Amino acid sequence: MTQNATEKRVLGAISQRREQVNDAIEVELPLDEPERLYEASRYILQAGGKRLRPTVTLLVGEALAELDASEAEYRAFPTAAGGEVDLMRAAVAIEIIQSFTLIHDDIMDDDDLRRGVPAVHNAYDTETAILAGDTLYSKAFEIMADVGGDPANTLEVMRQLSSTCTKICEGQSLDVAFESRDDLRPEEYLEMVERKTAVLYGAAAAVPALLLDADEEVVDAMYRYGVESGKAFQIQDDVLDLTVPSEELGKQRGSDLVENKETLITLHARQQGVDVDGLLSDSTVESVTEAEIDAAVETLEEAGSIRSRDRRGCRDTRRGRQHRVRPRDGRRAHCPE
Repeated sequence: MTQNATEKRVLGAISQRREQVNDAIEVELPLDEPERLYEASRYILQAGGKRLRPTVTLLVGEALAELDASEAEYRAFPTAAGGEVDLMRAAVAIEIIQSFTLIHDDIMDDDDLRRGVPAVHNAYDTETAILAGDTLYSKAFEIMADVGGDPANTLEVMRQLSSTCTKICEGQSLDVAFESRDDLRPEEYLEMVERKTAVLYGAAAAVPALLLDADEEVVDAMYRYGVESGKAFQIQDDVLDLTVPSEELGKQRGSDLVENKETLITLHARQQGVDVDGLLSDSTVESVTEAEIDAAVETLEEAGSIRSRDRRGCRDTRRGRQHRVRPRDGRRAHCPE
């Protein structure tokens, strides 16, 4: 299959499941009282999003059950033990966790935009945004607790989810600490990325395996697949932050560079002798111009820093695929491409 055909197939799979996830979010997170709190909680979810993590949950479930999307009844999904679980509810819980982290992240970074609209703390206020994030966090566990199936499996899922949330907070703490360091090593950055971003992809892939009674080897394989794919996602996201127009990003292009956030791109550039701190030193997210960002990107491209990160993202993607578990190997499931 050609690269273009593969890309079209992947985007089609995401789009098909995204619409179903969006419909399910409306059901699982209805408007309630106090109305302002729930409006703020639903605000970022209604602003859009690719829904990649819940799509991973649904795709892994389909692969484990060896079902095509046209055959899958997500609300009554078959387990290996002959029972049923609400896999769509689990997918929604994963997306709600993601949204809670975005709200708090935007507050900490004082970002103005998220998904092309004002961040929650700007659309409402900081106090309401903090409460909205906390509400989403607790709602995710409430929703996940009611997926059905074997209670022992649900308990393991809750442990997985709580551990994931702890790691996300650890990763966010490291991200903040790294802003004031000029001696950061690539392996430290990757450890931060694994905790802050990749572990939720790991959970998105491991949760359906747990719910569907997969054995421990399959659960572990799905988790590592998700983590490696999540690292590749973040590395590619760092590239997109510099190379994709602000209108498509839904936020200011180059904001990570303006805010002195280290990435593998900037770490590589420093190793090549680039004065990364001086690229946009006089700019803020509000004042930076496209011309200034273009000049900074050109310097990074000349140093080979952006190209090197593209290659690293591809390597992590391939590493994730190594964790596929196929039925012909004598096991119950395989990870989707």
